[in-house]
Amino acid sequence: MLFNIVNKTITLPDGREITIETGKLAKQADGSVVVRMGNTMLLATVVANKDIKEGLDFLPLSVDYQEKFASAGRIPGSFQRREGKLSDHEVLISRLVDRVLRPLFPDDYHAEVQVNLLLISADQTALPDALAALAASAALAASDIPFNGPVSEVRVAKVDGEYVINPGSAELERATLELMVGATYNDIAMVEGEMSEVSEEEVIEALKVAHAAIKDQCVALKEFEAAVGKTEKRTYVGDEADEELEARVRSYCYDKIYAVAQVGSANKQVRKDGFKGVWEEFIATVPEEEEFNKGLAKRYFNDLVWEGSRRLVLDERKRLDGRKLDEVRPIASEVDFLPNAHGSALFTRGETQSLTTVTLGTKNDEQIVDTPMKYGYSKFLLHYNFPGFSTGEVKPNRGPGRREVGHGNLALRALKKVLPPLEDNPYTIRIVSDILESNGSSSMATVCAGSLALMDSGLKIKAPVSGIAMGLISDEATGKYAVLSDILGDEDHLGDMDFKVTGTENGITACQMDMKVNGLSFEVLTEALMQAKAGRLHILGEMNKTIQESRPDLKPHTPRAVVIKIDREMIGAVIGPGGKVVQDIQKESGATVSIEEKDGAGFVSIFSADKTSMDKAVSRIKGIILVPEIGEVYTGKVKSIMPFGAFVEFLPGKDGLLHISEIKWERLEKMDGVLEVGEEVQVKLVEIDKKTGKYRLSRKVLLPKPENKNE
Repeated sequence: MLFNIVNKTITLPDGREITIETGKLAKQADGSVVVRMGNTMLLATVVANKDIKEGLDFLPLSVDYQEKFASAGRIPGSFQRREGKLSDHEVLISRLVDRVLRPLFPDDYHAEVQVNLLLISADQTALPDALAALAASAALAASDIPFNGPVSEVRVAKVDGEYVINPGSAELERATLELMVGATYNDIAMVEGEMSEVSEEEVIEALKVAHAAIKDQCVALKEFEAAVGKTEKRTYVGDEADEELEARVRSYCYDKIYAVAQVGSANKQVRKDGFKGVWEEFIATVPEEEEFNKGLAKRYFNDLVWEGSRRLVLDERKRLDGRKLDEVRPIASEVDFLPNAHGSALFTRGETQSLTTVTLGTKNDEQIVDTPMKYGYSKFLLHYNFPGFSTGEVKPNRGPGRREVGHGNLALRALKKVLPPLEDNPYTIRIVSDILESNGSSSMATVCAGSLALMDSGLKIKAPVSGIAMGLISDEATGKYAVLSDILGDEDHLGDMDFKVTGTENGITACQMDMKVNGLSFEVLTEALMQAKAGRLHILGEMNKTIQESRPDLKPHTPRAVVIKIDREMIGAVIGPGGKVVQDIQKESGATVSIEEKDGAGFVSIFSADKTSMDKAVSRIKGIILVPEIGEVYTGKVKSIMPFGAFVEFLPGKDGLLHISEIKWERLEKMDGVLEVGEEVQVKLVEIDKKTGKYRLSRKVLLPKPENKNE
């Protein structure tokens, strides 16, 4: 038989179905499946090397998600007209999958693993990113690769007051809350999303709804694994062990390590040098002639640093830098730091520092969005840069990596909810955060600095936004746990959770959580969210000491921009035949004018370097879109003179006939010497011909009527 096909169907709460199939495509991979929902289809494959390289002490896992343009019947818009390196959008989805898979591989499994996810058919009613982790987990279930799954992921959104699992793009546009949630049957492992200033209670409720749906998918994945016959996984050689060496390292080093951790220095270099000194002392005790596995000893030493630092928190309720569990590091901020930027801020929290700028550009600066599922433009960009010097390291500058893309996206989602609406914001906004110093929570420093820089620019944001990174250290054996506010880099590495929360005074705008252990209860999660709220509000208070709201006006050197909303029917009139009218406006005023149609209306964006050219362009456009009304008086300009009267431009682009009989009350025999071309004259619109649309004007009705004239 050519194919040995196995299928499994998952039913969502609203009755829609997801199917998983293996045995037909990519059979030479260790595991491969096709996941389908509606007309969306994902091909997921997984391959793991059977030979493990010596000396590896980590899992070399790579996850690559790619969208094929043919899946939506499109050809790529790039010069090569083919798919290239992963876009930021694809990188972000790859990260979502990586973050739920990585913690579930055995700790001592270090074989190279590659997961590939291909979108092969696209459907706007079934968004593929919500199916990617399910597909990857299903491919692992169909393989013999060791994996402590299953795990799955869903999108939960609050649409019209109701929680919806895996909504389509149309529903998502109306959502006030959107979360991607990854979990096993028992525990939530990953959360990421954005919200419109919602409460902590709404977030918890959304997580409960999502986890209920994920439980159903995990049950189906276990049944699928059994049907495929892959419940027994391959054997592998785990980490090397030497109990005698481990005991020797512990005996000499543990108490000294714990003493270094107890110092409570706010300077991470002091702590780093302290641990390094203990290690060097231990190595000095080893005779030169002794056969000694230094690499294995260092692994045991690092395990003791991890253990000692955690015990300090759990037993003494004391942190590595001496802070209380809910204490935020000292904060300093200033705005207008860079005199020539449109907006800038320097935000420092402990040993983490972000220098952030805001640049306001035109519609021509918008970023083209070209994916199989969407073609359009983005007018809000946020870029996060993390150079090596920020942590005192030598690191080549190779452009943004996946981490930078992910951190920048989180900050973008946090801030975009407070930006002014389209009709009030004619600018393309670019925020750039350069991390100058880092010891944890640099993405949250970006959110704070970005909020300050936006207010410094004079752009009218809804409210200031702050962010905080929360940590968790727990001991399953004793049941002890500690929730940490504003975590250090070491606490991120040593802890069990990294939970970033951003928001305004009124509610949460974005969050991101990664778990490294099982067993996070909703009670602990609620405690973390409420402690995060207190921390966020404290940080907002510190930011308010620098600037509380947007400046009353833009900086003097910031180019000016205006957006005029017009009726859809008037778009053609503003553009003119072949673009003649809009080109003439730009030539005459010196301003840049662009027009787009959105939501059944036209939006005219005007961008100018000075007020004079702005006023000229605005006047011309308002004149074009102004609807002439019978009985209204206008100041017009004589465009041409004929024997029977004059044509007067009473509104931009609108000429009317001022007949010779309507110029004065006195009878005129000819037009010679009565009016001149270019002369301004006040006229009244007295008639609009219903058939031709021509305008008839009168000047005499605005003049005093001679007494001898008949009524």
